[in-house]
Amino acid sequence: MYEKVYQGDTRTASRLMRDIEEGLPQARAEMKRLYPQSGKARIIGITGSPGAGKSTLCDCLISHYRKQGCKVGVVAIDPSSPFSGGAILGDRIRMSRHADDEGVFIRSLATRGQTGGLSRAACDVSAVMEAWGAQIVIVETVGAGQAEVEVRRLATSSIVVLTPGMGDEVQAIKAGIMEIADIFVVNKADREGVERTVNDIRGVLELLPDGGPQVWRPQIVKTVAFRNEGIAELGQALDGHHAFMLESGVLAKRARERAELQLFDLLHEHVQLKINAVLEKKLDPQWREMLASRRTDPYTLAEGVLKEILNGDD
Repeated sequence: MYEKVYQGDTRTASRLMRDIEEGLPQARAEMKRLYPQSGKARIIGITGSPGAGKSTLCDCLISHYRKQGCKVGVVAIDPSSPFSGGAILGDRIRMSRHADDEGVFIRSLATRGQTGGLSRAACDVSAVMEAWGAQIVIVETVGAGQAEVEVRRLATSSIVVLTPGMGDEVQAIKAGIMEIADIFVVNKADREGVERTVNDIRGVLELLPDGGPQVWRPQIVKTVAFRNEGIAELGQALDGHHAFMLESGVLAKRARERAELQLFDLLHEHVQLKINAVLEKKLDPQWREMLASRRTDPYTLAEGVLKEILNGDD
């Protein structure tokens, strides 16, 4: 399968992404073959509050990079449907004008209960898009607030999108996302209050310690995405950040951190599967009722589960 992905076969790549989401064993085997060739694409994370215009901004960035001749992949992390568990696909509707462009690959992923705004499969799907030929991979998150910090784990450049007139912008910045922003985008900049929002961001940035020339100072870009205003400036800011990351060595450091986190995520997944197997097959099937009625305690139960796992009897 991976040979066809490298040849740019979109249908095969889509099938592999589906297998990844479903956690099928053959997907893991294919990822083992793809992994040595991954890690070269620029991954741009876009996060921010719902309604800030992330999808429209993403749509504009697709056009920006396509004009430069780049193949672009988009991983749109959507909320899970409460009925099917699948992605709601709202973001793909906003980017539908690129549907017939063979140089654009848009894939929606359901969060499936994952915190942090990122689907568990996002990292692997980004790698498949890179193998398909994408030089730029844009990851757009759900927009769930403070938990959005997880986008930093995957992206080489992180954009936080804010808009004027949506309440206390400083409080929004302080809500755990200040640390992840490489670039702040103040979208819908034609609205009243845009300068206040920009000044609020600058005020918070001034409170950050000066880390010297090896530390990137987040930039602020104003856009009106639905009119394509400010997109060229945003592209320049992204290029500047990428160049800084290369020259300072931070890009290589972040790649090492991302690889380590991916390993830990896989280990956690394996352990969770073993825990589930022990709970369902080895322990008393009434363990939930026993816990609730206090006939046993969670500490003893946890010790029993760990003993089963360590003995390898799953």
